[in-house]
Amino acid sequence: MSEKITYKNAGVDVEEGERFVRLIKPLVESTYGGTKVSPLGGFAGAFPFDASAFREPLLVSATDGVGTKLKTAFSARKFDTIGIDLVAMSVNDVVTCGARPLFFLDYLATSKLDSQQAAEVVEGICQGCIQAGCVLMGGETAEMPGFYAEGEFDLAGFCVGVVEKDLYIDGGRVGPGDLVIGLASSGLHSNGYSLARKVFFDIGDYSLDSEPPGLSRTLGEELLIPTAIYSKAVLRLCEEFDVKALAHVTGGGIPGNLSRVIPDGLFAEIQGQSWPGPPVFGLIMKTGNISCEEMYSTFNCGIGMIAVLPKGQAGEAISLAGDLSETAYLIGEIKELDVSGEKVSIL
Repeated sequence: MSEKITYKNAGVDVEEGERFVRLIKPLVESTYGGTKVSPLGGFAGAFPFDASAFREPLLVSATDGVGTKLKTAFSARKFDTIGIDLVAMSVNDVVTCGARPLFFLDYLATSKLDSQQAAEVVEGICQGCIQAGCVLMGGETAEMPGFYAEGEFDLAGFCVGVVEKDLYIDGGRVGPGDLVIGLASSGLHSNGYSLARKVFFDIGDYSLDSEPPGLSRTLGEELLIPTAIYSKAVLRLCEEFDVKALAHVTGGGIPGNLSRVIPDGLFAEIQGQSWPGPPVFGLIMKTGNISCEEMYSTFNCGIGMIAVLPKGQAGEAISLAGDLSETAYLIGEIKELDVSGEKVSIL
């Protein structure tokens, strides 16, 4: 008689999964703060939401991943910050509505679970949640033999936040004369990595250990700088000023994202020389012989979050952002669109 086959023989190690849960339990609990949530390990997570603290609350949700930035993490064998990127991508989307992040969930899928590697990822997720001021409620770890390349995995994140209905921000009140301010990015964030990797590793023939001219660190270190999390600064700006629109600069760059919150009949005139972009963008442009238009439509080019405010408030908003450890710049103005054209013009 042939040997009896087990789930572990088929490639799914339940014991490794249990070890993983034991490793991450204290990390996850570090995100709770004073919030009493359901214990880790249940079929679902329960979050205590006090609706009486709101007049008419809206729940706001977002989901995202980190794209091919993961490929760089695999090559560098560095996994402790990619979780910060995962949190940032969804949290920054939620706060564009003026919503406060409440909780976060994650999904990690791999062919063979490495509990230590996965715990490093969750460590970053927990750091991101603490930065964002939200709770890591739970997640799913899927072990799917043969589905991914050896040593690789994929990630997805999910965030839920809350905002008063009458404070919900969607860009509908943006008008001519409003000013546009940009919060500086920390680097590439989590978009444009397919192009960046082609430029650096195929065209430029760099390695992760290379120290290209203009960079103050190795290329690997530069490419793995975590995405900035803007939630605390943006929510303070929303409390203090009449923020009419917010745009998280991700895939599509400034034109592709700012245009989503500009009403018909208007356009944002952006002064492309009004902020100093991190050197990595100039290096990409020069090494790959990439046009300005392609750069702006692919990368954040140094601006990770954009806010539109009344003219009289922009200066104070920039000052407050600085007090909150965010560098902000006046980058443009909202104008009337006299002919049909693009909603974002970068000069």
